[in-house]
Amino acid sequence: METKVPVRTTLLKQSSLAPDRERKEAELNGLDDDGEEIKPEFRLMYLANERDVEGIKELLDSGIDVNFRDIDNRTALHVAACQGFTEVVSLLLERGADVDPKDRWGSTPLGDAIYYKNHEVIKLLEKHGAKPLMAPMHVKHAREVPEYEIDPHELDFTNSVEITKGTFILGFWRGIQVAVKKLGEEVISDDDRVRAFRDELALLQKIRHPNVVQFLGAVTQSSPMMIVTEYLPKGDLRAFLKRKGALKPSTAVRFALDIARGMNYLHENKPVPIIHRDLEPSNILRDDSGNLKVADFGVSKLLTVKEDRPLTCQETSCKCCCLSEYFI
Repeated sequence: METKVPVRTTLLKQSSLAPDRERKEAELNGLDDDGEEIKPEFRLMYLANERDVEGIKELLDSGIDVNFRDIDNRTALHVAACQGFTEVVSLLLERGADVDPKDRWGSTPLGDAIYYKNHEVIKLLEKHGAKPLMAPMHVKHAREVPEYEIDPHELDFTNSVEITKGTFILGFWRGIQVAVKKLGEEVISDDDRVRAFRDELALLQKIRHPNVVQFLGAVTQSSPMMIVTEYLPKGDLRAFLKRKGALKPSTAVRFALDIARGMNYLHENKPVPIIHRDLEPSNILRDDSGNLKVADFGVSKLLTVKEDRPLTCQETSCKCCCLSEYFI
């Protein structure tokens, strides 16, 4: 009897790590190139691509292996994760699908879901224990791990609350409260965001001043990547001004001096100045003693000063309060 060569399931969306993802969609009619009916195992992958939950149930009930792999070592879970079919992913996992199988290029269902930005599938896979292959800043040798690296298992987010909308959350690290900035799963496949994260770390490592929020460390060797800073429980200046109203002259002067000292420290950074570019009351935090600290350097920039040309708006944020920062 002639042995049939394993079939490649050339579906609409291919592995996130495949060298060629621009393949045309195959006709999903259950037939191979010779017009013969394909094996039930391959039909499982076709049905996963077509979101046919009932058809998948029937195949699995008939004894088909939920972890069947095609010639590229891809499974039905890979296919469903690529397409973003949450209900198909859920069914396959309930029926015993391996959560982290690697295809021939090393991609997992979670890796594919991250690449195609299927956020609900990402959450579902992570709930079942799926782990990203590695963070974009991962290093191969232990001696290359940055000194600021924090073990994510030391961070406790029990009863965590959001400090600033969509940015920082409250956590505990080695018994102290900290503010943690998490980078979402979309960052892993976005080189610009990873570069911005790396630049932000480069800035934070340089900063040591009583009027600037203190950087404590970061998580860069696993995902999600995070920045950990001191937590200032008294909140930001914006909320304080809204609650208190007009300030006494002495308080206004004290606040102005705190901000000026922090900003002057940044501007005097060597070898190049640090420009905040987003200085506003919501980015000025109060410590336990009521002193102010400059915070949130997400859009900061190391400014190389060139005396032979003026700064342009493309290099600045063009907010009036920030323009003055460039010409102090």
